[in-house]
Amino acid sequence: MTSPDRIPVIVGIGEIKDRPADPAQGLEPIALMHEALKRAEADAGAGLLARLDALDVVNSVSWPYPDLMGALLARAGLAPRHAFYGPVGGETPVRFLHEAAERIARGESQVAAVVGAEAQHTAAAAQKRGIALPWTAPEPNPQPRSRSYLHELARRHGIDMPIRVYPLYENATQAGWGQTPAQGNAESARVWAAYAAVAAENPDSWLPRAFTPEQIATPSPENRMIAWPYPKLMTANPLVNQGAAVILTSLAVARAMGIAEERCIPVRGGAAANEPKDYLSRDQFRHAHAQDVVLEAALEMAGGEVGRFAHREFYSCFPCVPKMARRKLGLPESATPTVAGGLTFHGAPLNNYMLHAACGMVRALRGEAGALGLLYGQGGFVTNHRTLVLGGAADGTLVSRDLQAMADARRGPAPEIVEGRTGEAEVETHTVVFRTDGTPEYGAVVLRLADGARTMARVRAEDSATLGVLMAAGATAVGRVGRLSAGEGGLQRWEA
Repeated sequence: MTSPDRIPVIVGIGEIKDRPADPAQGLEPIALMHEALKRAEADAGAGLLARLDALDVVNSVSWPYPDLMGALLARAGLAPRHAFYGPVGGETPVRFLHEAAERIARGESQVAAVVGAEAQHTAAAAQKRGIALPWTAPEPNPQPRSRSYLHELARRHGIDMPIRVYPLYENATQAGWGQTPAQGNAESARVWAAYAAVAAENPDSWLPRAFTPEQIATPSPENRMIAWPYPKLMTANPLVNQGAAVILTSLAVARAMGIAEERCIPVRGGAAANEPKDYLSRDQFRHAHAQDVVLEAALEMAGGEVGRFAHREFYSCFPCVPKMARRKLGLPESATPTVAGGLTFHGAPLNNYMLHAACGMVRALRGEAGALGLLYGQGGFVTNHRTLVLGGAADGTLVSRDLQAMADARRGPAPEIVEGRTGEAEVETHTVVFRTDGTPEYGAVVLRLADGARTMARVRAEDSATLGVLMAAGATAVGRVGRLSAGEGGLQRWEA
């Protein structure tokens, strides 16, 4: 039987939302992190920060600190042996919680914390108004984030940011599930309304308001189209000021500190796997092998019974991700996909949303003795996938599975990527990029040629007929054959 000093449990959670009327009064990210840590310590009801020996900080983007970790440790008066500042990735909070639990299970750590925060709302408002924020002096020459790992063709076509890449999966999955675009988009709106309903009851949400599926699906000046088929209310909202922290310790320490066992949520374990970073180098866009294997592992941890998960959080940057996850697990659409409210309505503090989801999961599980909860995090362009199962009995079970080899074994060969071909080409997937005034700027199509090769092409804004094919409600454009020809600026053209 596992000794209690090797059984990892979550004992403290803390969240903060900062909405100042004056940007100059806004809290900077490290201040939000410090406050979240203090709230997590207060939630545990024990002086755990004085015993903290491990701290993982989720990558923060909204303010270019020259040394974020150093600034946070100095502000909070902490000196943990393990202090790690993470890379970019929406799945990283799930990873850090799992790794903290692993260190406790190995006896390398007694008290660990994971923390993250963003203040993008204040930073953007200050920049817009020309206000100099009285925050920690920024890095004078911050390095822009590089996406050089993407194929040059994707970057030249401008399909190199999440809001323009995830629609490729949305349109491909809808076609793969036999849905018309109207049916697929209606499902997305219903799912997003379920997220909004949870966010409306969460006081830490940025937009705590219920929305109907019709409000979410219908474009308007307040809900303009961003990239087909997603309007604004189906996209993550990074313009928030939010922070979260989670404190973990061993069951033995929790008992010694007088923490009630019903407030200690065991970490049972999880799995990880990734897709190729360059999305054009993947075998298809109708599902993600890495997502499949990590969800299968989570289901296995629940004894193969998805109904054992009393609560779940499916990463929700865009609708295709939770829709894929739900189908993989075999859940009905009526199954609530969130405990926090999702990246549109709770808010998306960039890489840190899943830490807020973990806080929501702990609250839910504390109310149901023995229940299991599933956290599924995702990052990149449907790239990095992580699951973590919480709850159940504190029996010392901690599963850690690296499923990269399994995901790779399932992946078919990636097609050759070519340029300069002309003639017939079939749509593999697509999107339409919109201007801020709600009008189409251009269409982008991923195409397959007769020999199986893959390429990309543009649809001009003036080609209303072809744009109409891409955005038709009654029939998917996936599988449509059209003509590929030379275009302007070295970008080939496709016409239906």
